Amino acid sequence: DIISAIEFDKTGDHLATGDRGGRVVLFERTDTKDHGVSRRDLERMDYLISRHPEFRYKTEFQSHEPEFDYLKSLEIEEKINKIRWCQTANSALFLLSTNDKTIKFWKVQEKKVKKISDMNLDPSKAVGNGSIASSSNSSSPKPCLANGSSLGGSYNYLSHDFSFPPGGLPSLHLPVVVVTSQETNLVARCRRVYGHAHDYHINSISNN
Repeated sequence: DIISAIEFDKTGDHLATGDRGGRVVLFERTDTKDHGVSRRDLERMDYLISRHPEFRYKTEFQSHEPEFDYLKSLEIEEKINKIRWCQTANSALFLLSTNDKTIKFWKVQEKKVKKISDMNLDPSKAVGNGSIASSSNSSSPKPCLANGSSLGGSYNYLSHDFSFPPGGLPSLHLPVVVVTSQETNLVARCRRVYGHAHDYHINSISNN
C-alpha cells in the first residue's frame, strides 16, 4: 500500500512507516553495528559517512481497521495519518499511531516462544475425542481407561473391586514434553486506545 506516514525515533536506529491499509511497519538500522561509531561522535569528529544508512525489516502489525460512525454517518478509513515514537523502556519500543479519529499506543517487545520437539506418547494408542483409534465398529461401546486402553469385560470391572495387575499396565505412563529450542519473536500489543475524542479529523499528534 501507499505510505501515508513515516517517522524516525530519537536515536535514528529505528524507522516506522504507516500506510493507507492501516498497517505499521518497523525497520531497524544495520550499518551502525558495523561502523561502531555513534552519531554524536561522528558529529564531533566531522566525519563524512561514505554510504547511506541501511535499514532492514523488523516487524509489522495491523494498527487500525476501517470503522463507521453511525451517529454522524461518517466512514472512518484505516489510513495512518501520523506516527510518533515514545521513550523506550526495558528494551521495548513504544509508539503512537493515529488515523482520522482514533489514537493507539503500541508496545513492541521480543517474546520467547517455546517449541515442543518430542512427546513420549505412542501414536498407536492415541485417543481422540474419547474414542480408541483401533476400536472396532461395534454398536455397544466398551468402557475405556484414561490411558487409552479398553476393558474387554463387563462394567463390573469399573467397580471398587477392580485391582491393577501386579506388574502394572504397560501402556500407563505420564507424558513427558521435551522442549529443545526457544524462538524469539516480536510481539506488538496495543496498550491503550484513545478513541473518538475529537470532533474533527486528526492531522498530527505529539507527546510531551
